[in-house]
Amino acid sequence: MKDHDQGYSLLRMFQEHPGQFLSGEEISRRLSISRTAVWKQINKLRSHGYEFEALPRLGYRMVDEPDVLDEQLLGAGMKSRSFGKQIKLLDRTVSTQEDARELAEAGAPEGTLVISEEQTGGRGRMGRKFHSPRGKGIWMSLILRPKQPLHLTQQLTLLTGVAVCRAIGKSAGVQTQIKWPNDILYEGKKVCGILLESTAEDGRIRYCVAGIGISVNLKETDFPEELRSVATSVRMAGGNVVNRTELIQTIMQEMEVLYELYNEQGFEPIASAWEALSGTVGREVRVQSGQGDFTGTATGLNKDGALMVRSDAGEMVPVYSGEILFNTR
Repeated sequence: MKDHDQGYSLLRMFQEHPGQFLSGEEISRRLSISRTAVWKQINKLRSHGYEFEALPRLGYRMVDEPDVLDEQLLGAGMKSRSFGKQIKLLDRTVSTQEDARELAEAGAPEGTLVISEEQTGGRGRMGRKFHSPRGKGIWMSLILRPKQPLHLTQQLTLLTGVAVCRAIGKSAGVQTQIKWPNDILYEGKKVCGILLESTAEDGRIRYCVAGIGISVNLKETDFPEELRSVATSVRMAGGNVVNRTELIQTIMQEMEVLYELYNEQGFEPIASAWEALSGTVGREVRVQSGQGDFTGTATGLNKDGALMVRSDAGEMVPVYSGEILFNTR
């Protein structure tokens, strides 16, 4: 029996005996493979999101199956008119950002969405690696073709944050906050990161790719140890498994509504919505930027989307890029 067939047959055995323990000896006999091969196939299924309980003398019991995304179900339930209507669903990729960029270069229309069950090279701001395990989160990138000047693309990052924050609240009942410029937090821990990248020509935007990475159904043990103190998931925050399909559809609807509002009325209503969901405004912060480090109090956004910080010296400073750390003094 080929390796792939072994894994499929093993999975069928567990699905035919829900909630029951199957001994390694029984599995070995029924599949005509060694006990070592049984162990290897169990671990392969675990790497694909299946969860097993293993007990001495009892064997293995499947306790959870992965939530697998389906392109047809995603498309059929989209309430947006154009955002997410064209979907490229991948099983595994290095980065949905790069896949979306290739599609944008080939002329893919605004609203095209790239989603992957797993990313091996997901990244955040400043080149940081983004943890993107299989079947547990939403790892996706949306193509935008805005008409705004290049220097205002920061506003689209803030718009995306509002859309995601609202969608998590509507779909999962979890109230999150936005940390400037691109993180979604729950009780101070990161749930989602947003990365917006633009390609311009002759000073005009050709397209933007809005990358959204949400830790949806991860448990604490799904995070690397070094992230457990700073990251959490929607499931951990709300106590329930979240329907990823519904959450993606809700994000696309919120994105489209806010994007149309932005195109019609400009940044002001987006800024108001962002400040209402912000976990940064009113906080004492430490700013680390290319212009130097300083401390002060975040007061809101300016008309371009920069974070306004009243420094300890009393000066109002617009922060366009850099790192914001919450001051615990």
